[in-house]
Amino acid sequence: MASEIKIDEEGRPRFPPAKDVPVSHRAEMRKVLIPPHRLTPLKGSWSKIYPPLVENLKLQVRMNLKGKAVELRSSKFTTDSGALQKGEDFVKAFSLGFDVDDAIALLRLEDLYIETFEIKDVKSLSGEHLGRAIGRIAGKDGRTKFAIENSSKTRIVLADQKIHILGSFQNIRLAREAVVSLILGAPPGKVYGNLRTIASRMKERF
Repeated sequence: MASEIKIDEEGRPRFPPAKDVPVSHRAEMRKVLIPPHRLTPLKGSWSKIYPPLVENLKLQVRMNLKGKAVELRSSKFTTDSGALQKGEDFVKAFSLGFDVDDAIALLRLEDLYIETFEIKDVKSLSGEHLGRAIGRIAGKDGRTKFAIENSSKTRIVLADQKIHILGSFQNIRLAREAVVSLILGAPPGKVYGNLRTIASRMKERF
């Protein structure tokens, strides 16, 4: 005989608690806002952005141009409980200005992070002084930035006064020290030398 439905004081039926649904079956959603200047690159790179999200992470994804966002949702096919976070980190990296090929490393490698800081966190600069500091970090034709990236095995995005660094914890620290030295006025040649010395020491250690 079926058990009787219990009624609470207000006359509403009282049902037994629902059984836990596996994490991978709970549909969750994340929205990553895309800055206006990254919307055109997003459209241009979409054919490279969505396949790893859909095929590898088994997420549902859509580009919402009206809302200037990329929306990610887990589904019953999502098997990795960390898929949504990985997908969000990947799209966020692209929104900050990293190339798709660099951002995709966040999906493939475990110990990669993005660190963001502002020039004013290091030194309060304005006007021409600020412009010169940004110029020192980039270097002629981007050579200084490229040299720091290669020596420290990181990727760097200069976004106005913000600096974003993608890499492992140790390599980010190395790149950040080099960028900070340049902001404080150290000559690029000296910064390169220090960077190469530390990088070769790290290589010997591992």
